[in-house]
This record gives sequence, structure tokens and C-alpha cells, in this order.
Amino acid sequence: MPDNQPVAVSELSFEKALEELESIVQRLERGQVDLEESISIYERGEALKAHCEKLLKEAEGRVDRIRVGAGGEATGSEPLDGGS
Repeated sequence: MPDNQPVAVSELSFEKALEELESIVQRLERGQVDLEESISIYERGEALKAHCEKLLKEAEGRVDRIRVGAGGEATGSEPLDGGS
């Protein structure tokens, strides 16, 4: 794969996707990109955001499964988000 091609969003780890998303936000906030590039990186940012949300939801599900004991009893009663 050529160096100038971005990695597919679905192949990025949460940390790499978040890092790229933060970079996109900074570039857009600075306003130093032309309109076409702004649209393009905004679209990639939306895909990165959705990917991060998906990975977080999967991680939450894994933690919830861990919190259920071998006999099926809950080992913790607090939701991950603190109940809010």
C-alpha cells in the first residue's frame, strides 16, 4: 500500500483512530485547509468517530461479561457509565 493512502478506518485500533480524529479536529479548527479537503477530512472524521464508538461499545460489553460470575451471578451492580 502506498504511503499516501490512509489506513482503512476499520483496521485502526481505538487509540490510533482517536489520535487521527483529534488531528482532524485540530486541522479543521485552525481553518488552514481548503473547502474540498475540509469536506474530505470531515467525512473521515465521522467514520473515525463511529469506529471509536463501536469499539467502546464492544469493550463495554466485554467488561459487562467479565463482571458476571461463573454461576451467572452479577459480581458488580454499577453500570460502566456510573449510572447516569
